[in-house]
Parts: sequence; structure tokens; C-alpha cells
Amino acid sequence: MVKRILILTGSPGVGKTTVLAKTVSDLRGRGVNVGGMFSREVREGTNRVGFELVDVAAAKVGCLASVKQKDGPQVGKYRVNLNDLESIGAQAINTAVEKSDAVAIDEIGPMELFSQKFKEATKKALDSNKLVLAVVHQKAQDKLITEAKGKQNAEVFTVTVENREKLSDELVEKAVAFLRTP
Repeated sequence: MVKRILILTGSPGVGKTTVLAKTVSDLRGRGVNVGGMFSREVREGTNRVGFELVDVAAAKVGCLASVKQKDGPQVGKYRVNLNDLESIGAQAINTAVEKSDAVAIDEIGPMELFSQKFKEATKKALDSNKLVLAVVHQKAQDKLITEAKGKQNAEVFTVTVENREKLSDELVEKAVAFLRTP
């Protein structure tokens, strides 16, 4: 059975977002319309000070979490910016479900799971007929993650130092196979 939901997991810093970004780039190079959201580290010198989120299709950028954020749910030393997460991140996922061939979600993790709108948008993508490429935080526990991993049409890939260079090629093959399925 050709899988529709391709989930990446693995240790922090192993390269999950990098694998997803390369997969999205390669799919776009093949003419696939990919929407959704990415999160990226924000650094000042060698120190990580937060995370930004990016709407893949609209190139809108916002703050997901920061050490400078004054309010919002706390995860470690960061405070989550629910406003940007919902107005940029969740909205990007919803728009991708409506208008794109594939939906990228980076990531379903502790910060993002504070937002009900993010969870609803992610569930909408998982329940849609669209190709979904998602990164799931390795240790995050949530009903949404359990549901995503347990779907019959989902496949989970663990990103490792050994496989991260070639994994995007496998994901692109599987994605294209799904998109070609009548």
C-alpha cells in the first residue's frame, strides 16, 4: 500500500528539519505544489535564542518561541508565541490542505501542541486526502501524535546520522508514488 502520511522522527539535532526541507525542495523541483510550515532555530552567535516559523508557500516568517518572549506557554527556556503559531503556522497548514498537493508540518512537538488551532489544522491535514510530510518530536506525547503514527496510511522514519543524507531520496520516491496513485 502506498502511504500518504510520511512522518520523520529522531533525536534532537539529528537533521529532521534538514531532511524535510530537502524533500520539499526536491518535490518542488518535480513540479509538486507543497505548502505548510517549517520551524528553524534562531541563533545569536553560538547561542540558540529561539525558533522562527515559516509559511512554506507564502514565505511569511514569524516567531514560534524565544527567550525574549514575555508571555505564553513555557518550554524550557523559551516562551511560545501562540499568536504567530496560529496566524502563520496553523494558517499555512490549513491553506496547504486547501490549495497544495502536499502539506509539510515541522514540527508536531511540545511548543506547537500548546495551540488548539495548530492541533486542529494538523488533524485536518492528517484526515485529508493530501500527502503529508511531518516531523514529530521524538519524546512528545499527545493523542494527536499517537493518532498520526497509528494511521493505516502512515509510515514513520527515524532520522539518524547514518541515513539522513539519503533519506530524502526515499521520501521523494514514496511521495511521488502516492501522488501518481489514481
